[in-house]
This record gives sequence, C-alpha cells and structure tokens, in this order.
Amino acid sequence: MAEPGSPTSNTGDAAEAKGGPGGGRTKDDVALELMKFIAVNTGYGKSGQASAGFSAKAGTRSPEELAEELLTLFDRCRKAVNKEV
Repeated sequence: MAEPGSPTSNTGDAAEAKGGPGGGRTKDDVALELMKFIAVNTGYGKSGQASAGFSAKAGTRSPEELAEELLTLFDRCRKAVNKEV
C-alpha cells in the first residue's frame, strides 16, 4: 500500500542537478558527439591502411597528423554548436 501524501518525482530534480533540461549535456558534449558521428560515418581521420578500392589520398599519415585532424574537426564542431541562430 502506498503512503498518503503527494507523489514525488526525482526526474526533474535529476535533470536540474545535471545542468538543466536535456540531461545536463554541455555544448562541448554535443560537439563531441557530433565529431564522433562525423568521424565514424565518413572515415574522417582514418589512416590509409589496407582498404579495398581506391583512396582519395595516397600515402600514410603519422598518428600525430591523424590526431591533429580529429582535433580540428572537434574545433569545427564546437564552433557549429556554439553558433547562435
């Protein structure tokens, strides 16, 4: 049997505790998710190792160059997310 009184819900309190509605995701979190989506779906930042078919770029890149490409993509995603409409 339930106790008498008004029902309470913690869902709104939890969202507010994390930074407001939307699960508390910051703009950087959204930019990171966008970057991951783009990188996974387009192969952005992958090295040219053992792939079938033709490649747009010849040669291999160092891990530092790949990391720099991903950081550049993340910066572009942050700018897109922070853009005011």
